[in-house]
Amino acid sequence: MKIKINKPTSAFTLIELLVVIAIIAILAALAVPALTSALNKAQMTGTMNNAHQLYLAQFQMSNDGSANGDPSSGWPGDMLANGTLGAAGLFPATLEGYCNLLLSKSYIKGGDVSKLMNAPGANFVNTVTFGSPDSVTFTSGNAAIKVYPCIENDPINAIFCVTHNYTYDTALVTAGIPYGSKGFIVVRKGGDASVFRAGQATVAGWGAGAGADATFQGQVGYKTGDTLGVVTVGDPTLPFAPLKFP
Repeated sequence: MKIKINKPTSAFTLIELLVVIAIIAILAALAVPALTSALNKAQMTGTMNNAHQLYLAQFQMSNDGSANGDPSSGWPGDMLANGTLGAAGLFPATLEGYCNLLLSKSYIKGGDVSKLMNAPGANFVNTVTFGSPDSVTFTSGNAAIKVYPCIENDPINAIFCVTHNYTYDTALVTAGIPYGSKGFIVVRKGGDASVFRAGQATVAGWGAGAGADATFQGQVGYKTGDTLGVVTVGDPTLPFAPLKFP
């Protein structure tokens, strides 16, 4: 005679399913901010690398100008002050003109410009005329990077370029392109580059007291025209206004 033994069911009860779903939802809620932060940092690191590539082109040009005594190859502020470049005999006062200057001297290629000037949300578009040399025309969107016209006599912590969303010693705004108020990027004349958080955009984010300005200049960067240890609010003004688009 066979005895039938009823085995307990292995199916989940409704309560158990609800508990599992709740745990998954909690874990997802905890993970999303971390994943979003990691994605933002990865994107900003990519833009920082692009900005550094632009710096390398500028550094090579200024080195060549110094070695050859060529006044048409130098740091942007020196060429602006000298008024030696451009079709009208003046340094191009636009980012488009600056890129075409680098193209004319073969420090970058026409196909590089779109990559260098783009970032999430910027939607930058340019057209390239290939030739000897290549040239570009900026058509729409926002260039992700703007160039500060630093000069040869500036210290190595002078700012060469920043992301378009950042105005010197000014709090970030959500509508800033790219990255809004998530953070900003700086490349300095010495070649070092950094990604900063929104709270580090102003002197107040680096402390208080007499030494805060010097700390800010040492960490974020020195603005051409300022005095060491004294920060003034806002981007450089004419004749050293940033080169940007639009």
